[in-house]
Amino acid sequence: MSNGNSGDGRLSKNERREAAREKARVQRDGQKKKDRRTKLFLQGGVGLALIAIVAVIALVLVNSNQPVGPGPKNFASDGVQLSQGFIATPTDALEADADPIASVPDEESGILDIQIYVDYLCPICGSFEATNAEYIESLVDNGAATLEVHPITILDRFSQGQRYSSRAVNAVACVADSSPNDFYGYHTLLLSEGVQPAENTSGLSNDDLIALLDTAGVENVPAITECIQDETFKSWVKNSTARALSGPLPNTDVPQVTGTPTVLVNGLKYEGAVNDLAAFQAFVVQAAGSDFNESSTPTPTPTPTP
Repeated sequence: MSNGNSGDGRLSKNERREAAREKARVQRDGQKKKDRRTKLFLQGGVGLALIAIVAVIALVLVNSNQPVGPGPKNFASDGVQLSQGFIATPTDALEADADPIASVPDEESGILDIQIYVDYLCPICGSFEATNAEYIESLVDNGAATLEVHPITILDRFSQGQRYSSRAVNAVACVADSSPNDFYGYHTLLLSEGVQPAENTSGLSNDDLIALLDTAGVENVPAITECIQDETFKSWVKNSTARALSGPLPNTDVPQVTGTPTVLVNGLKYEGAVNDLAAFQAFVVQAAGSDFNESSTPTPTPTPTP
């Protein structure tokens, strides 16, 4: 029997050591390449993230530095004040975020100061309008009262994402800005039965709001149309609503608007039923005090005897 030798396929101790070293070197080189790829990937990802962050910051800065936009003319108090003949009190336009200039009631004359905060999607506002508008109109027509309308938007969430309340307030602001003496007719039309949309619907489109300008007999339709389409007073709508909801409300001890309609007569808030004309009339007389001349309201003309 012959003895084995070094050529029988077995590695010597030194050879095994060298093979292990080579294997380790290959693994180290592979790991280094993997680490470099990971580092480059991370650097690229961080770079992209930084670019995105910078872009967001730049967008925020640009938006924050942009002017908030104009407010409408004849809305300096965040409302349109209407006197006999439903003539709007003219006022200059303020910036959308400017502090409003409250109207000053004529207390010595005995003229009632009626203020209404309204949302055009609010069904209770529609009910109050249907019940009491004719009575209020009679007071204004006879010079017994001024009416100040404050359109606000608190019900956008009930128009299926279409922001109807905000768009409607912008539309009446457009009318007040360009054709102020047509404001009341357009305002009442938006609250009228058959026109005012129901909650949880998309509301009227901008095209619908524009079509109603002719129905209400509004002048300066081209300018108002552009204003409605562009939502020119979008910033003012948001800011004026925030002011009403945060308060304080001028010429009253009522701190803020908590719902619509909010109706104030000589600074006192009406808490009665919106669909009870007799209750509202009694409240007006009480709020007016002893100086109120109830005979200034119209009375039915007697039917002539044949």
